[in-house]
Amino acid sequence: MTDSKPAVPESVLTSAYERLDREDISLADNEAILHSLSELTPIYESDRSYFVLGSYDREPIRRLNLVVDRLNRRSDAYAFRMVDVRGEWENGIQKFCLIADLVTHVVGVAEKEPSDFLVEQGLLAGTSEFFEKSHVLKREYPDGEDDHPFGWMQDGVFELLESEGRLHRWETEAELVAAAEELP
Repeated sequence: MTDSKPAVPESVLTSAYERLDREDISLADNEAILHSLSELTPIYESDRSYFVLGSYDREPIRRLNLVVDRLNRRSDAYAFRMVDVRGEWENGIQKFCLIADLVTHVVGVAEKEPSDFLVEQGLLAGTSEFFEKSHVLKREYPDGEDDHPFGWMQDGVFELLESEGRLHRWETEAELVAAAEELP
């Protein structure tokens, strides 16, 4: 009987190898990472893949899952969240970078309470290869509720994405669904 799982593409392994500081990772950690990456075979089998970021609190995760569901309805796409990648990762930034390398799109769902992916937004804006594949679905709040609900760092990232046409605004869940459907 042969194993039906496709191997992790060589380009992915090369990228993972270059991303990780070889002196800081044990052989066991390396094996665990490669096992986790091999579980993401739908990324390699799909034309489009979406790494969806956002808050895992009760209400926001429901909307995050709504975006993942809508994107997964596309016949040639695979969408997932960071928690969908199993394994014990001591370094969340390494995990983020390896996964972001693999996908065609990184999608953030930003809500003010709590937004929860501030570090990742910094990586998106500060790394050209991640920035080029990033889109953010930013929740808008009614007038007068708060002029700057996200803070100056996030506002700066939003401005950069907006100038590239990759910031999508929403207030209601119906508008969130519509914004998700606008993604490439």
